[in-house]
Amino acid sequence: MANEAKPCPCDIGDKIDYKGLGEEVQIEHIKAYVVKPAVSEKAIIVIQDIYGWQLPNTRMMADMLSAQGYIAICPDFFVGKEPWNPSHDLKSTWTTFQQWLEDRKPTDIKKEVDVALRYLKNKCGAKHIGVVGFCWGGVATHYVALQYQEIKTAVSVYGIVRDREDTYDLKCPTFFIFAEKDEYIPLDQVTILEKRLKEKCTAKYQMKIFPKQTHGFVHRKREDINPDDKPYIEEARRDMINWFNKYM
Repeated sequence: MANEAKPCPCDIGDKIDYKGLGEEVQIEHIKAYVVKPAVSEKAIIVIQDIYGWQLPNTRMMADMLSAQGYIAICPDFFVGKEPWNPSHDLKSTWTTFQQWLEDRKPTDIKKEVDVALRYLKNKCGAKHIGVVGFCWGGVATHYVALQYQEIKTAVSVYGIVRDREDTYDLKCPTFFIFAEKDEYIPLDQVTILEKRLKEKCTAKYQMKIFPKQTHGFVHRKREDINPDDKPYIEEARRDMINWFNKYM
């Protein structure tokens, strides 16, 4: 689910066989995956897609950021509720997904973001905090960038908050990554967002559309079995890291 205005479940793509380097911890009312470099005052909140905080693909992204010197935390934003399951896709309808999404809205995560912020500042000594999210988490990241002055920067990966008037009012530098062939986010929506940002946004931002790519290509497509897509996958991941390095 990458489109707040017209939510629907997206395909899981390539589930990566990956064992994370971090640990699962209990933080107040939620669990979280945390991975830390030896020393760092910079941290990134990694926001899951509809397949949940335990998806190996997302943990690999957290580990990738930690290898660059960032504390990375991937909280369970569903707060113990079941993530979407690929088996649901065989029998799902727009209505059943709407019902599943009812108490898992990507714009209803303030309590969990606040928990992550407290943990990073009080327990990890983080002084600079950013956020990145994928799909459902891309929508959530866009929302966080509209709401939190204390977030230093954000990277929203194929997610878009569309169904509200203040989509342009970013509180921090934000990088939007989109795919040209994304079946869930039509390019006309990207064009509208870019137009609003150009007209009204005062924060730094960048939008980048990757040619020939489909939804999920950054974290749910294996470059080893998709050689034609590998350059774009690697470029998007470098762009994500470079954006954080620039603004944190």
